[in-house]
Amino acid sequence: MKVSKKKRADIAIVVVAYNRPRSLSRILNSLSTANYPDAEIPLVISIDHGDNQEVLDVANTYQWEYGEKTVLYQEENLGLRAHVLKCGNLTEQYENIIMLEDDLYVSPAFFLYSAEALAFTKDQEKIAGVSLYKHMLNVNVREPFEPLQDGYDNWYMQMASSWGQAWSKEQWKGFYSWYEKHKDEPIEAENIPAFISSWPERSWLKYFNKYLVETGKYFFYPQQSLTTNFSDEGSNVTKMVADYQVPLLYSFDKIYYFADMEQSEAVYDIFFENEKLLTVLQEFCSGMEKETLTIDLYGGRPYHTRYLLTSLSLPYRVIASCGRMLRPIDANIVKKIVGNGFFLYDTEKSVKEPQIEPAEKYLYYYKAFRAKYGFTVLWYRIREKLHGKR
Repeated sequence: MKVSKKKRADIAIVVVAYNRPRSLSRILNSLSTANYPDAEIPLVISIDHGDNQEVLDVANTYQWEYGEKTVLYQEENLGLRAHVLKCGNLTEQYENIIMLEDDLYVSPAFFLYSAEALAFTKDQEKIAGVSLYKHMLNVNVREPFEPLQDGYDNWYMQMASSWGQAWSKEQWKGFYSWYEKHKDEPIEAENIPAFISSWPERSWLKYFNKYLVETGKYFFYPQQSLTTNFSDEGSNVTKMVADYQVPLLYSFDKIYYFADMEQSEAVYDIFFENEKLLTVLQEFCSGMEKETLTIDLYGGRPYHTRYLLTSLSLPYRVIASCGRMLRPIDANIVKKIVGNGFFLYDTEKSVKEPQIEPAEKYLYYYKAFRAKYGFTVLWYRIREKLHGKR
């Protein structure tokens, strides 16, 4: 390798791999075609120990033209959680890292976005990391999701990203210090979705999510995804699926216009519910405070508050209702669309439950769905369950 006089960037790319040579080759190829600044970019390929000589061969033979390449082969099998945690601790050496698991694929602009996002969030104490991936599925209830478009290139959510993420040294240190104190405590809690609590012990992500909820921190997300997920067979997936594929930004360069949390109208909790709706709902009921309201547009979270905004039909007094027409769903509340898709209830006053038409919800989400596909999809999902796929 030629000796370079370029200054080393303060961000390293860390690829986490185990037993998927084809996956590793694919993401490394996508890294080769991305856009980078005029600097030395360190690349670390960390491979967990196992019967995976082919994976090691892919890593060793890969030509990285943008800086120093380091291949780390773990001396013993760590498992996914411990392996990711060890890779996260590379922030001690590199200051900032972009972590990519091997079944991902990156946008040409992923590095430049990460650098700008890390710089923007550097002094924001409530931000615990930067996501490169944009969720388009509420994984808790398996329904389509889209954040509100407020004119900025980012949004926020109290859920950590595992499908392409970046951390500064301070962001990672905050989590890891918390983890060392709380790693033996149960994840199950009413303010954590049951789906997340059910993740296996090898999951590091469920601990990070609990850290976000308990400390009131958030992840910084892009409006255009810089990674997509192939969900290849591996530790968490038994069969390759396209459920988490999202459109990538294919531009090599982009000027970003970021909002902080005060400016943003797209701030979501761990249940994928927009926290900024409180301001709108206070117009319906004077005196309503955050502590007295539960937002449950997806109809999947527990509630013990007096006021409840939900898509469910419940036997309480309806203060106001909104339709389900605009996209995304929270836009219907913001713009007060007339209809019976969502109800703001006063749970202290019991009355006859309102009538709803469940089919309208499914037609809203699956506008291109055809009835003849129903049995095929149903049978596919049954087979997934029978084979124990998460």
